[in-house]
Amino acid sequence: MMTYGQLLAALAEKKDEAYRQFNERIVNIPAGTSVGVRTPDLRALGKALVREEEFDLDALLAFPDEVFEVRLLKCFAVGYKKMPFAEKCAYIDRCVPVIDGWAVCDLFCSTLKEIKNHREEFLPQLRGYVERGTEFSQRFAYILLLGCYMEEEYLPTIFSLVGQANTQYYYTHMGAAWLLAEVLVKFFDCGVQYLKESVLDKKTLNKAIQKARESYRLTETQKNLLKSLKK
Repeated sequence: MMTYGQLLAALAEKKDEAYRQFNERIVNIPAGTSVGVRTPDLRALGKALVREEEFDLDALLAFPDEVFEVRLLKCFAVGYKKMPFAEKCAYIDRCVPVIDGWAVCDLFCSTLKEIKNHREEFLPQLRGYVERGTEFSQRFAYILLLGCYMEEEYLPTIFSLVGQANTQYYYTHMGAAWLLAEVLVKFFDCGVQYLKESVLDKKTLNKAIQKARESYRLTETQKNLLKSLKK
């Protein structure tokens, strides 16, 4: 297993300075706190690391968190490392506190596709992230619901959990709105009924409607109905 210094050196070999400057603005992190490694290259490095015979996931998770790519690499490694699902759940839980921005959150969620095969098993843990009430524990839960639970049978769960959103937090608010917008696109009637009964704050309800109305998958009639529900 490489040391922290060796990992930083490996990242530096893949550095793209122009991308670093661009990406730091997009992901909203302080200037100079990333190396400038593009996501496909970082994913490739994560996959390569977990295949190494001497790879130690615990050692990787113990590395400092001040560099954006290291935080993201920890999440990728947890997603890519093959292990029993119960063990993976424990590692996921260790990574959630590492999440400090939308990019780490959403890219981590996109790496956890196997949750689709363990939905019921993971639901208590997912509910726990909502109940923590922090900005990124909740966003993590809502983006996972969007990516892994967007089925009609899980709509009651989605509505229950999104109703607990602490939407004074910007990224919680946006995650909840994105989740509801996708519900409106895929399950329009159920989504509309939820909006009519919802206790969500005005800004989140309106953002969900806005994002749904931007979708090409809804008809003009549906979009006009959503517009009438804005507060």
